[in-house]
Amino acid sequence: MERPTLQDVLRARKIIAPYLPPTPLQYSPALSDLLGAEVYLKREDLQPIGAFKVRGGVHMLLTLPASERQRGVITASTGNHGQSIAYAARLVGAQCTIVMPQGANPLKARAIRRLGAQVLYHGQVFEDAREYAERLAQDAGLRYIHAVNEPLLIAGVATETVEILEAQPDIQAIFVPVGGGSGAAGASIVAKAVNPAIRVIAVQSAQAPAAYLSWKERRLVEAPMHTFAEGLATRQGYALTQRILWDLLDDFLLVSDEEIRQAMRLYLTECRIIAEGAGAAPLAGALQARERIRGQRVALIVSGGNVPIDQVRALLTSPGA
Repeated sequence: MERPTLQDVLRARKIIAPYLPPTPLQYSPALSDLLGAEVYLKREDLQPIGAFKVRGGVHMLLTLPASERQRGVITASTGNHGQSIAYAARLVGAQCTIVMPQGANPLKARAIRRLGAQVLYHGQVFEDAREYAERLAQDAGLRYIHAVNEPLLIAGVATETVEILEAQPDIQAIFVPVGGGSGAAGASIVAKAVNPAIRVIAVQSAQAPAAYLSWKERRLVEAPMHTFAEGLATRQGYALTQRILWDLLDDFLLVSDEEIRQAMRLYLTECRIIAEGAGAAPLAGALQARERIRGQRVALIVSGGNVPIDQVRALLTSPGA
């Protein structure tokens, strides 16, 4: 699997432009005051599916040969990746199946069905669903789309970082959430090609640290996974994204689930943004690193806004609210 280059990302941007207009990069007075930095929010929660993953899905399906689209596509997902493939499959008229683990976010599963895709449930965690999807792809002759190890997906999601740097060329640090790592890998490819001084900082839940451990140990690691934030809920590191992160990522932070919940509350109360756990993880990381970013110009990727109502209710009624 060849890693995408900046040229690949710019080509992806041209391909998806007719379908996905740029999302806003919004200055946040409240978070700037709180962090002592100049803070900008990349509003990927405003994408058609409420998450940045749609960039990768649209690029992937538009780029696949027609013969592969005609076979139908299948993938595994905890939610946002599945929405992205379902959205893109409807765009190109391809049959689509999404395999989700039992207990997946019902809001995301419902959205996938509304996009016309079939939803199947298998296993308790993402990797269970992924293995089942791979078997189904072989048995039915479907085009399997890996949720992480796909250069076309990474090139697509990396377009969000191109937009950040076009809007604010003097950004000094970009905080990105990590589950499988496509967003952080894409951000690193773009940032380092444009200006190696830009720091890309990945953030993952300490309750699902496989990507962090893989990056730190420079080998693919499996780890327990207990986070509530399904967008961060992977149990292992993935080859393509980790190779990119090993070479290009500046730093990787672990935050607790409670720190993520506090970041979700801050987005809700201070910015009027409903951010899901993965979407709020970059803010949790910036809060943890506030002394290191003081006085800097910082971008936080708000990567998703698909929050079940029970989570919103819990945020508003918990002791920390």
